[in-house]
Parts: sequence; C-alpha cells; structure tokens
Amino acid sequence: MGTTFRCIRTGSLYIAMFFLAVQHASAQIIFVKKNSNGDGSSWQQSYGHLSTALENARYGTQVWVAAGSYNPTAGADRDISFVIPSGVKVIGGFNGVETNLEERQPERYPTTLSGEIGQTGFADNSYHIVRFENADNSTLLDGFTITGGNANGEGTGNTNNSKGGGIYNNGHSGASNPMIRNCRFVKNFGRDGGAVYNNGLNGECSPVFENCIFSENEAGMDGGAIFNDSRGSGQCNPVFMHCIFKRNMGTYGGAICQATDDTACALILENCTFVENVAYLRGGAIFSIAGSENCFVKIGGSVFEANFPDEQGRAFTNAEARNEAYRIKE
Repeated sequence: MGTTFRCIRTGSLYIAMFFLAVQHASAQIIFVKKNSNGDGSSWQQSYGHLSTALENARYGTQVWVAAGSYNPTAGADRDISFVIPSGVKVIGGFNGVETNLEERQPERYPTTLSGEIGQTGFADNSYHIVRFENADNSTLLDGFTITGGNANGEGTGNTNNSKGGGIYNNGHSGASNPMIRNCRFVKNFGRDGGAVYNNGLNGECSPVFENCIFSENEAGMDGGAIFNDSRGSGQCNPVFMHCIFKRNMGTYGGAICQATDDTACALILENCTFVENVAYLRGGAIFSIAGSENCFVKIGGSVFEANFPDEQGRAFTNAEARNEAYRIKE
C-alpha cells in the first residue's frame, strides 16, 4: 500500500508535513552483525559484512554495527577499503539487541575495523581501512577501533596508497568534512599520516575528531598519527576535541604534521593530550611544513608531556635553519 498525503491546509502546514515525511523516510537503519546472513532490515536479519551495508546505504542512512572484528575484504586486495558514503552515519558498539542509540555500550561491546587481510601478518594488510570521498559534515564514524592499516605504497601506481593507514579522507578538488567520534586508532602505518591522512590538496578537508585516541601509530615520513595537507591552494583545517595522542612516531611531527604552501591553514585543538610522542627529527608533538603561508595552531586546555625531542607547548616549523618555532597559542 502506498503512502497517502492528505492536504489539511494549504501553504506552510502542507510543506511542513511533506518535509517531516521526507525526514522520516531518510532515517533508514541498516543492521550489521558478524556471521549473519540477512538483508540488513533488523538485528535478526542483519548483514554479516559491513561492506555490504555501505554499498546499500544512501544519504541519511544509519548503519548500526554489532561487536566484532570486520575486514574491508575477505580476499587479499589491499586497495579495498570501507568506503563511507557522504551523509551516512556508521555507528559501532552495539550488542545486537538495542532499539535506540542510547542503549549501546561501545566499551563493553568493542567493534573493530581491521586491516588484517590476506596472509597473517602486517605486511599485506589493507592500504586504508576506511575511506571518505568528498563527505559532507553530516557524515559520521562513531564507536570503532581502527587498527592494522598499512599504507606502505612506494609511490608507483596509486600514490595515495602511501598515506593514511587507518583513514584516507579525500577532499581533493572538492570538500570532505566528516565527523569522527569515539574512535581508537591503534598501530596503523603510513609513509605520511600513520593513522589518518586528510587530503585538502586543491580542495578542502576539514574533519572534526571528538573523543578519539591515537596510540602507537607510525609514519615512515611525517605525521605519526595525522597528516593534514593544505598544499596546492587547498584548505585543511581540522578540529580535534578531547583527543589523546600517545606514543605515535614520525620523522617530522610525532603526532601531527601540518603542510601548506601558498594558503594559510589552521589546526584547532580543544582539551587534547599529547604524551610520549616521538619525532626522529623535529616536532615531537606537532610539526608545520609551511611555504609562503603558515599553519596556525590554537589550543585550549591541552596538555603536552614527555614528547621528544622538543620542548613542550611548541609546534616546530620548517624554518628550523633559522632556529625559529611557531608557538602554539592559547
């Protein structure tokens, strides 16, 4: 039976009723539970694979994911990632019986997105576990542990495969500004951006991270946890709120590396903690690669402890030859 709309009154009331109906229709929920074989319509009929749910999600869909470990592919193709469509909310931490979001308990029911594919071991793991492609700010990833991504590409073929082992957030020639909340990034690798690479090259890439933990991620080059790229006249102005960066490693920027050339960029940190991050050369916590413009760093209530090799509360720039450093501003 189709839906019947009855026009009680012309004008604004009819319009309001129409948009309420559209909003309700857009709030579809797709359910995912490990080892299930349903159509995603309920917990009892869950999809067994997150990738299947994402392929069937549309703008406004919520994807509820029960506890367990999920891989981007059952095969060995390292190029395959969990691609989250714009406007889709992917939420983990469920037991698999909940009827509303308030019932979920992510700490009790951990949900993991793992790059462990192919043969056992890190070497052939997924290049990127999660990808965003021009995602708007209604896009959400919430309540996951992201681990084992290995963006170790050598620059031949797909050069992006050397960036962002956990998440590759692509705003190149567009804009990609998702929200990532209540996530843990553990033991991911990338030549640039061990856990996350925010690509604003010739575009915009300004995501928001809230209540996230970045631990033991490593970059072969720069940005042990995060690399923010504003080069090529792009904009990359991410916000980190109540996040923890601990024991991440990189050549420049043990935790975060900011890069720009001819446009200004900004890094906003609110009540974040940087502990025991290590840079092989400069910027134990944060390093800024700047061309003609600067990447401004602003903090509020953030803590810096035992980051090596630099003194605390300072973001080093590539003007080190003149022994200059851009001080973090409250």
